[in-house]
Amino acid sequence: MPKLAAFPKAYMDDLCVHGTMTLRQWIDLAATLDIDGLEFYTGLLDLQDRRNWADARKATEDHGMVIPMMCASPDFTHPDPKFRAEQIDKQKFWIEMTAALGGAYCRVLSGQRRPEVSRADGIEFAAQSIEACAPFAAQLGVTLIIENHYKDNYWTYPEFAQKMDVFSDLVERIKVPNFGVNYDPSNTILAGEDPLELLEKVKHRVVTMHASDRTLISGTIEDLRKEEDSIGYAKRLKHGEIGQGMNDYDAIFSTLKSVGFDSWISIEDGVDGFDQLKGSVAFLRRKMAQHWGAAYGTSGRRG
Repeated sequence: MPKLAAFPKAYMDDLCVHGTMTLRQWIDLAATLDIDGLEFYTGLLDLQDRRNWADARKATEDHGMVIPMMCASPDFTHPDPKFRAEQIDKQKFWIEMTAALGGAYCRVLSGQRRPEVSRADGIEFAAQSIEACAPFAAQLGVTLIIENHYKDNYWTYPEFAQKMDVFSDLVERIKVPNFGVNYDPSNTILAGEDPLELLEKVKHRVVTMHASDRTLISGTIEDLRKEEDSIGYAKRLKHGEIGQGMNDYDAIFSTLKSVGFDSWISIEDGVDGFDQLKGSVAFLRRKMAQHWGAAYGTSGRRG
């Protein structure tokens, strides 16, 4: 049966830039939710010192949760081989962090969509870099998961493999066994494409999922397509409570169930407040129970 995790989307600057929230505070807050685990981000200030890793794991496990997933943002599409080598070293450090925290999945990305990098070169740079990380990850029992991503919070350009055709080609290019897809339906909307069409293409490679939802603030999806190469984060779409946006979770979960998906679903919302995150948890619990069985509905742990 799938399990439910949460990501601190609403507290990224507090946890990663300003230090106005400690990781322990986020863990204690998230523990009040009906979830099974927490997805961490490699940029969390409290994780930069490896001596803190054991404490972070213990604090999470003391609440009856685990840390299954690590959200990492390697930038493998830079034209400079030295830069890519440095990114591979960073990714290996993040893989080590994942394993020390008890995690089984560490995200990889392609990299930024730099105007000077061609489609063919970008796919080759990213594939070679991911394949270079895979043996080290396998030694530590970690699976690398590539997300159909839009843009890391702290990047300049959008994701190189944002578009469905590029993403699908990159996934197909990588054959290592400890590699799969972290499917995010909302990011497909940000690309001006159909989340269900992408899922159909990669459903057999999906090993984890980001759950979120988007609402269109202004204009149309066609307007969004025209702005796809703009620098910065899209303004026309915003995160919202899951179940109240543009994603069809019945169709998504039906497809995942049909291919035997039974891994982690990590919530990526709550930007409008903690109550929004609570609402998303409740919605996902209901839908997971509907699609994976009536007996399935709560984590069975106490907050």
